[in-house]
Amino acid sequence: MDRGTVGSANRGRLHVEVRTEGRSEVFTPVGELDHHTADLLREPMEQAVEEGRVRLVVDCSRLEFCDSTGLNVLLGARLRSEAAGGGVHLAGMRSVVARVFEITGADAVFTVHASLEDALGA
Repeated sequence: MDRGTVGSANRGRLHVEVRTEGRSEVFTPVGELDHHTADLLREPMEQAVEEGRVRLVVDCSRLEFCDSTGLNVLLGARLRSEAAGGGVHLAGMRSVVARVFEITGADAVFTVHASLEDALGA
C-alpha cells in the first residue's frame, strides 16, 4: 500500500515516501535530513509504530545529508520499534550519510544493509 509523500513548508529540502512492502513499512527520505526537516521523517515513523507496523526499513539511497538531529530521529524510531517487538533497518546508505553513522558509532546499533532488496529480504 502506497502511503504517498509527506511534505511541509520545507518542501524541496526533504520529502519522505512511505509504503508497505510485505511485513515492512518502507520510508524513503529524499534530500536533506536535518534540524529543519526531521519532523518529516519522525512523524510517519512514529505513526507506523503506533499503528502496529514495527518493522521499519529506511531506504537511505536518496538521502543526501543527515545531521545529528536526523540521526536522533532514527535512534528514537529504533527504540520505539524495538519496544514494540520490531526494529529499524537502514539500506543503501551513501558514503556521506554512512560517515555520520561511523563517526558516532550509531552503525553498531542499527541493522545496515547494502540495498533495499537486502533489507526487505532479511
